[in-house]
Amino acid sequence: MAASEAWVTHNNKNPDHSVIAVGGKWQLSNIEQLENSLAALFSKISSDTATINCESLEKLDTSGAWLLERTRLSLTEKGTQCTLENTSLNDQALLEHVQKYGSQHQDLPNQHLQLVDIIAFIGHHSLIFFKEALALIAFVGHTIDVLISVVRRPKLLRVTSTLYQMEMVGVRALPIVGLTSFLIGVVIAYQGATLLKQFGANIYIVDLVAVSILRELGIILTAIIVAGRSGSAFAAQIGSMKVNEELDAMQAMGLNPMIVLLIPRLIALLLTLPPLVFFADMMGLCGGALISWITLDINPTLFIQHLQTAVSTSTLLVGLIKAPVFAVLIALVGCFSGFQVSGNAQSVGARTTSAVVLSIFLVIIVDAIFSVFFSEIDF
Repeated sequence: MAASEAWVTHNNKNPDHSVIAVGGKWQLSNIEQLENSLAALFSKISSDTATINCESLEKLDTSGAWLLERTRLSLTEKGTQCTLENTSLNDQALLEHVQKYGSQHQDLPNQHLQLVDIIAFIGHHSLIFFKEALALIAFVGHTIDVLISVVRRPKLLRVTSTLYQMEMVGVRALPIVGLTSFLIGVVIAYQGATLLKQFGANIYIVDLVAVSILRELGIILTAIIVAGRSGSAFAAQIGSMKVNEELDAMQAMGLNPMIVLLIPRLIALLLTLPPLVFFADMMGLCGGALISWITLDINPTLFIQHLQTAVSTSTLLVGLIKAPVFAVLIALVGCFSGFQVSGNAQSVGARTTSAVVLSIFLVIIVDAIFSVFFSEIDF
C-alpha cells in the first residue's frame, strides 16, 4: 500500500490481546475510508485488551485524532480495554486535546446542542441559497446572450413552438384565471359591503373592488396561478428531457437547448401574461359588480358609471406594467430549475417544487418593490 494512503490492520494471533496498527495520513480526506475499515475490524475483536499502534502514522489532523479517540472509546464500551502506543509528541498533544475537549462537548446541555444544530442548519441552507442565486444570475446572463443571438438571426426563433407555448400558457389558463379572479371579486365585494353598510357608504364598494383588483390582486393572482401552472410545467418538461438525455442529443445534433426550449417559453409567457392580467381584472370587476347588485342594490349601469370616476387609466396600467416583468421572472425560474435537474426522477420533483416556490417568492418581492415605487412617484 502506498505510503501516502491511510490504512489500518489487525493482528489477532493472541486471543487475549489484539494489536491494531494504523499508518499513513489520517486526515479528513481519508476519514470515510478509515471508518469503513474500522467498522469491518470491530466484529473481529473479541479480546480483553487491545493496543492501537501509531508508530507508522505519517500525519494526523483533528479529524483523524477524533477517529482514533472514538475507536478507543468504542472498544472500551465493548468491553475491550484499549490504549494508544508509539505516538509522536505532536500527535500525543493533539490526542490529549481531543480527549479533553471531546469530553466537554459530550457534557453540553441539550439546548446548547440544539442551538449549534440550528446555526449549522441556517449556515448550510444559506450557502445553498447563495450558490443557487449565483447560478441563477449566470443563467440570466446566458439567456441575454442567447436573446441577442436570436435578435441578430431571427431565423433561429422557432415560431411554431412559440405559438404552441402561447396556447398552453395563455389560452388554456383562461378558465382557471377567470374563475379565480371572479371569486376574489365576489369575496372582496361581499366583505366590503358588510362594512360599508354600517356607514351608508354603499357606493364606495366600487372604489374598493376596482382599486384592489386593478392595482394588486389581479396581477398577483394571475402571476401565482401561472407560476404554479406554467412555471412548474417548464421545470418538469425540461428536467424530464435532461433525465432522458434528450438535451445531450440536441447538442450532439448541433442545436442549442436554450434556443429550442427557453426562448419559445419566455416569449410566449411575455406575450400572454398581460392579456391574462387584463382578463383577470375584468372578471374580478364582474364578480364585484354582481355582489354589489345583490347586496347593495347597485345595478351594473350605476357600477360602471361610478367606476369611470373612481379609477383612472393609471390604476389599470399599474397592474399591466408589472405583467411583463413577472412573465420574465416565471419563465426564467421555471426553465432554470429544469436545466438544473441532476439526472434522476427525484431531482425533477424537487426542482419542480423549487421552481414554483421561488417564482412566487420573487413575484411577491418584486410586487412589493413596484408598490413602493408607484407610491413614491404618485402613479
